[in-house]
Amino acid sequence: MATLSRKQKTQKRHKRLRRGLSGTDQRPRLAVFRSNNHIYAQVIDDIAQNTLCSASTLEKELLSDSKVNASTCAASAVVGELLAKRALDRGIKQVVFDRGGSLYHGRVKALAEAARKAGLTF
Repeated sequence: MATLSRKQKTQKRHKRLRRGLSGTDQRPRLAVFRSNNHIYAQVIDDIAQNTLCSASTLEKELLSDSKVNASTCAASAVVGELLAKRALDRGIKQVVFDRGGSLYHGRVKALAEAARKAGLTF
């Protein structure tokens, strides 16, 4: 039996996670996608199939700050705070966390903890 590549393992975890996760208008899904250089997060209502708010390390506020490298935990924490602020402005307090097949470690963990600290509940 052949071993799975890292990408295949991530895709397998993501499929398994998404089976049980679904966002509603009362409690939308906070989806995180982590690439090698950037991190993206969005709050999604799966029933209405629309994105309520989003944030990423490609935003102008983060790119203008030359001190923050986009592929660090510090940048992920800033994205988590920004997303939580935008969600709270729209009246969203509770979300379901979807780590997107990535392990809850490093940049994904930094984003989640910053969002919690900024006021989101999950």
